[in-house]
Amino acid sequence: MKYPKPSLLILYGSLSTLGFGFACTLFVHLFISEVPSYLFFIIPFLGAAFVFFIFNFLLKKFIQQRLSILYRSVQTKHEEVDIQDLEESLDDMIENAEEKIEEWKNFQVKEISKLKDQEVFRREFLGNLAHELKTPIFSIQGYILTLLEGGLEDDEINQKFLERASVATDRIVGILDDLDNITKMEEEKFQLKMESFDLIKLARESMETLELMANEKSITFELSVQEDQAYVTADRDKIGQVLTNLIRNSIAYGNDGGFTRVTIFSIDDLTTIQVSDNGIGIDESEHARLFERFYRVEKSRTRHKGGSGLGLAIVKHIIDAHNQKIAVQSTPGIGSQFHFSLDKS
Repeated sequence: MKYPKPSLLILYGSLSTLGFGFACTLFVHLFISEVPSYLFFIIPFLGAAFVFFIFNFLLKKFIQQRLSILYRSVQTKHEEVDIQDLEESLDDMIENAEEKIEEWKNFQVKEISKLKDQEVFRREFLGNLAHELKTPIFSIQGYILTLLEGGLEDDEINQKFLERASVATDRIVGILDDLDNITKMEEEKFQLKMESFDLIKLARESMETLELMANEKSITFELSVQEDQAYVTADRDKIGQVLTNLIRNSIAYGNDGGFTRVTIFSIDDLTTIQVSDNGIGIDESEHARLFERFYRVEKSRTRHKGGSGLGLAIVKHIIDAHNQKIAVQSTPGIGSQFHFSLDKS
């Protein structure tokens, strides 16, 4: 509903005062005492002018006072209130106040929506973190109880269970280290060490590091390049971590006897690297959440694939820090491809 402007309301009131003053003057002239003709116009007009200016002044002061309090109450961090807004005309003041209140309302709606999303994420994160830590902790607890109940006397069981407990402990340490790293990345507390290096050489090193893991599933490594060298400017250690995480994921979710292909090519000022496979693939509905911490595609929440569940989240933070984007293309039953670009040296 559109309400009339305050100045119009005051004008209507002044006109009403003018009519009322004229009627009163006429009544006095007819029934009480004769009034000079010039006063028929002077008295009503003076009364109307007095009402207009007084009400306009008092109402503006009243609204200024109330708006100043209101602005301080609803002032948001993203916008400072301009004191000049309180020195404008009455109509402009009301109009600006309505706009600011609408902006504040929209801002609060967005903030509430964001808080709800964060609350959902927090619950999922705590649940996933508890699940990630619970598996190795229960394993360690089981091994220790077995040893305490007599396993220490058997040298073979003793050695085997201690080695398994050590592996479970390493997994916990890996999860905590990844959590620490991703926290520093999110708080921008880490510095990139930019340098020029050969991306092809780094890709070969990453593949060699994971060769044993690939052999366990008879997965073949393939490296496809345009030239013998591809120099880029980036943080070598961090990009090495990205490649290792992507290749490890490709192996973990690849099919036995499949392949993991790393492709490197250049277009203009960018060098693009792709890590693809012919594994189980990922449904398109899952793509938007792939880079969340601890997010798992498998709904059963099994952890037979290993890993900390933070690999892709770390990958995204590192690529974002290089002012680049990482993208995924995947089809269930066909395979997946992750690709990103870096600045050429």
